[in-house]
Amino acid sequence: MTELHPELRENVRMLGELLGQSIQRHPGQDCFDLIEEVRAAAKADRRQESGSGQRLVNLLGKLSDDELLPVTRAFNQFLNLANLAEQYHSIRRKRGHESDLMVESLSEVFERLIDGGVAPEDLHRRVADLRIEYVLTAHPTEVARRTLIMKYDEMSDCLARLDHDDLLPAESEEIVSRLTQLVNEAWHTDEIRHERPTAVDEAKWGFAVIENSLWLALPKFLRSLDRSLTEATGKGLPLNASPIRIASWMGGDRDGNPNVTHEVTRKVFLLGRWMAADLYLRDIQALRAELSMWQASDELRALVGDSREPYRQVLAELREKLIRTRDWAEARIENRPADDSGILFENSDFVDPLELCYRSLMECGLESIAQGPLLDTLRRAHTFGLPLIRLDIRQESTRHAAAVAEMVSYLGLGDYLSWPEEERQSFLVKELRGRRPLVPRNWAPSDEVREVLATCEIVAQQTPEALGSYVISMASKPSDVLNVILLLREAGMTHPMRVVPLFETLDDLRGAPDSMAALYEVDWYREYCKGSQEVMIGYSDSSKDAGQMMAAWAQYQAQEKLTEVAGRFGIHLTLFHGRGGTVGRGGGPANRAILSQPPGSVNGSFRITEQGEMIRFKFGLPRLAEQSLTLYTTAVIEATLAPPRGPEPEWREAMDWLTERSLAAYRSVVRDNPDFVPYFRQVTPEQALGKLALGSRPARRKPGGGVESLRAIPWIFAWTQMRLMLPSWLGSDVALKDAFANNKVPVLREMMDQWPFFKTYVDMLEMVLAKADLRIASHYEKTLADDPQLLELGEDLRARLRGCIANLLELKQQDTLLEHEPVFAHSMKVRNPYTDPLHYLQAELLKRDRESEGKGQVPEMVERALKVTMAGIAAGMRNTG
Repeated sequence: MTELHPELRENVRMLGELLGQSIQRHPGQDCFDLIEEVRAAAKADRRQESGSGQRLVNLLGKLSDDELLPVTRAFNQFLNLANLAEQYHSIRRKRGHESDLMVESLSEVFERLIDGGVAPEDLHRRVADLRIEYVLTAHPTEVARRTLIMKYDEMSDCLARLDHDDLLPAESEEIVSRLTQLVNEAWHTDEIRHERPTAVDEAKWGFAVIENSLWLALPKFLRSLDRSLTEATGKGLPLNASPIRIASWMGGDRDGNPNVTHEVTRKVFLLGRWMAADLYLRDIQALRAELSMWQASDELRALVGDSREPYRQVLAELREKLIRTRDWAEARIENRPADDSGILFENSDFVDPLELCYRSLMECGLESIAQGPLLDTLRRAHTFGLPLIRLDIRQESTRHAAAVAEMVSYLGLGDYLSWPEEERQSFLVKELRGRRPLVPRNWAPSDEVREVLATCEIVAQQTPEALGSYVISMASKPSDVLNVILLLREAGMTHPMRVVPLFETLDDLRGAPDSMAALYEVDWYREYCKGSQEVMIGYSDSSKDAGQMMAAWAQYQAQEKLTEVAGRFGIHLTLFHGRGGTVGRGGGPANRAILSQPPGSVNGSFRITEQGEMIRFKFGLPRLAEQSLTLYTTAVIEATLAPPRGPEPEWREAMDWLTERSLAAYRSVVRDNPDFVPYFRQVTPEQALGKLALGSRPARRKPGGGVESLRAIPWIFAWTQMRLMLPSWLGSDVALKDAFANNKVPVLREMMDQWPFFKTYVDMLEMVLAKADLRIASHYEKTLADDPQLLELGEDLRARLRGCIANLLELKQQDTLLEHEPVFAHSMKVRNPYTDPLHYLQAELLKRDRESEGKGQVPEMVERALKVTMAGIAAGMRNTG
């Protein structure tokens, strides 16, 4: 097995030693010795082939309540420091380290495409028109507090500063001293949030990702893209190109979250403008120091006259307007009187003066100055705009139908909800074609409808650049889309907003092509959408509904058919992928996922959700963000210009055959087995997850509901914590077993070899199986379940997991999991001695927690330690949900 890179191993060792020194200082040597004893026991138990785990279990079972917390905190902190070291290692820029960088450069991909027959002019056109949009979602399952993340970021900076061969001893000492302070600060900082963040807090967290990382990364990435494009095609990126867009659900996603109100959305729009004004102000002040030259074009002179420093004059005016804008936004946020005279509101108000300066410099022969920091600010302006982030709105379809129904009822036109779909469509199109307002002047709607209308009014007040998409969950009919357009128009919307149906469950995915065809057949709607449509594919709920294998195939087929339907109507389709961080929610390496989409479905545009800790892992540091932007961009360009191979008829038949079995096997357990829900509740920490203040959304759509009402994130989180990883493999086990029994393996190996979709699916299954741990899952069962029937179900599930692993290894003709991913395999091996104690402690703490709840009082130390184990295991697994 490949060892960790020596420099990564050295950083992990150094950070671990600094943590140990902090623990020795407080609580003291005895605590440090105890933690070391636990770590040694975990390592010894991992080496025992019998896997009894008794030495570690016995040691942990003797811990007093006072010892629980420092032990759990120590292992949690170490795993976070290991993550930090790995994250930094992926972007380090030392000589001889290139082999560890897994991201192919833009130049290499462009060269390969041209060598493969892509015309340079086609490449240039596709890159110039590229639209990749990242949507930071309102699922911030980021366990680590922002306070700690900021300390980890500075630790990364210290590691980067140490990566120089020319440091003087005193310089090296100074950096290590600062690193020691930061590790010590982290050890003495409470790692658990005690108050659930509000939706506005979540939005601020999203803005912080832009301020601290993307603001720096984006111009650097676009410079790289411009340079590579020029080398490959002879022409660079157009000045106004914005191939990358950033959107957010934070403060806009109200589906199932009563904490997101129209007032929250209003405040988030304003916070974005405040933050944008503040960031651009820093840029403009820096540009005033740079642009001191006197040469100017006639166009610029016509504006500034005989000024000796024409550029500084233009920038001074912009600076004053940005200050006014920031003050105006702050006053509006605080509901104080606000003067909006002289503020920057439309993007052109800010971009036009900057482009004028750029043209003038170019005309005067000062290209190198024009293409310096001024170009970076222009590119930020075209990407982020004055709103900073494009806010999506998401709401459930029945809320819009109820709003229209109340209006129709008030006007005495009938019972809208009882009308057939054709009658609804006819009414909606007639109203949309007409000019009269539908909302009565003196009408007093119900509170729920008033909230829907108030949200539409807030949206209607924004500029187009401030708006992402209006996503409708549980959409299935054209009227679901038309309802939203009518409500927006009634609220005063003057420009068409993208209205995006979201197809989530298995039935939704299967019905999606017919639903969209019915919508495109509405003449009025085709005019409204101007030949462009976005459709969202939900990964989380389809996996929870049908199991991972069936969901993956249904998503693939839906995308194929949606692409074909859009093509039939002459509509450019953008697929919006609602992926999560885990395999069970459609996660996995982004470039592999994009390059395994159906041919033609990635057509120069791609939209994807990024959530929780994945935002930090992909965009948390500027260099990391650059790397992620490069990875997505190359994959989208390649999937557009050199699409992957589609399935042969025999492969389709094989997938249908496999998924028929996987679906039946998955639902027979999750839906039909009466012992399943009690088993899930007892052996996982699902019911304790509510104690973690992860985000503003409730864990359930309906209070007190069953598994079907549980959101996909806690569903995945719970299984990951006890290492059964059930959502990602259940159903696949039976499909693979039956494939072996029915001589299907040769065709499956052919599919793995020649079809990117199936290869990616099998590789993701292998990755999740490597994270599963039968011994740990068994320990949770024995500690937390006492009903023989539940233990019998657990025994059966573990046997099925074991069989799934054996069949996968046989299919891939391997002796061990992750044979072709040795670095990842070794990383997991290194983490096990640190995650194992947290798992065993969590099972014990859950037992104590439940016993104490039965008596009416849970000791504070037990509750705090339990939360820390959840955070630590999430860090060890590198995901929550």
